Amino acid sequence: MILSAAASPPALPSTAAAAVLGRLRVRAGRTAAFMVVLCTAIAVLLSTLHGGAFGPHLVYSFAIGICCWAIVDGTRLLYAWLTDRFRVARQLPCDPAGFSGWRGVVPAVLLAVMIGPLLGTAIADRLTGRVSPSLFEFDTMNTRMTVVITIIASIAAVFVLSLMERLSSARALAEAAQRQAAENQLRLLQSQLEPHMLFNTLANLRVLIGIDPPRAQALLDRMIAFLRATLNASRVGAHPLAAEFERLADYLALMDVRMGPRLQVRLDLPAELKALPVPPLLLQPLVENAIKHGLEPKVEGGRIEVSARRDGATLVLAVRDTGIGLQGSRSADGSGFGLVQVRERLATLYGPQAALTLAGAPDAAGGMLATVRLPIG
Repeated sequence: MILSAAASPPALPSTAAAAVLGRLRVRAGRTAAFMVVLCTAIAVLLSTLHGGAFGPHLVYSFAIGICCWAIVDGTRLLYAWLTDRFRVARQLPCDPAGFSGWRGVVPAVLLAVMIGPLLGTAIADRLTGRVSPSLFEFDTMNTRMTVVITIIASIAAVFVLSLMERLSSARALAEAAQRQAAENQLRLLQSQLEPHMLFNTLANLRVLIGIDPPRAQALLDRMIAFLRATLNASRVGAHPLAAEFERLADYLALMDVRMGPRLQVRLDLPAELKALPVPPLLLQPLVENAIKHGLEPKVEGGRIEVSARRDGATLVLAVRDTGIGLQGSRSADGSGFGLVQVRERLATLYGPQAALTLAGAPDAAGGMLATVRLPIG
């Protein structure tokens, strides 16, 4: 499926507990990797200082580290949940952003430093079959060193993990702001496109009123139908490719009233591609460009062909005309308003995954070929 246009930022969690749980899930992998490195380093340090086998030190280090980790995260989650209940009981709004700083971390750290080593040592004793001296007995150097290392490691771990969480939150906010900016840019570009097409049609209508009133009336009726059909489509981020071709058919009907037999049209949309979502009014500027700069300046007119095909994971949309080609005011660099508008929309929506190319038609009929390539994900 093709990427939808300028997806809106995800909704913020409605409660503090949901916000904390979301942060824990996001950084779970990084936290686990950091704890493995930290606990292994502590086991190496204890083996160097106290001697003895590395394996038991590793078991004690991981048992204490995992207990401290569980206490910190569990306490934060419980604290957020209790705060939610308190605010609901007082009919106060929940505060999903209130636990991103030290307020939600410091109480959990203090509890982890007090309980984590005791609980972790007890678990490690069960696993190894040993009996460790009480951490409350500070009469041995080993006990004092273990307590000091545990406190320092716990504080360091919480500091690093909190910093990682803050960076992750800042990155999420930046991405949300970028998505919002992209959405605003698309709306601006689309607001420029619609009057551009409308003014061109009204200018043609003004000419026809003076020289051919019946055709002017037919053009006006077509324009009303076209604007009615495109009003809703132009306010959504994406619509089916079939709807895009329907809008093109409406627009080309307007041009047929104006150009008469000088305009021949062929639309080719395979059935299996009709449901693919694309940005609305993506092809209309290319069709307008082909008519205005390619077919209208040519005395005998010509043919315009719009087609869609699939090339692996890419959707290829082509607008081909048999007009005057690179002569006159049109150039292959795509510097006209419509082409610039299409390029900017593609860059905003898909980045380097999408492209618009404009080149001379490869066959003897001449004219130009505009090709849009979009990713199908």
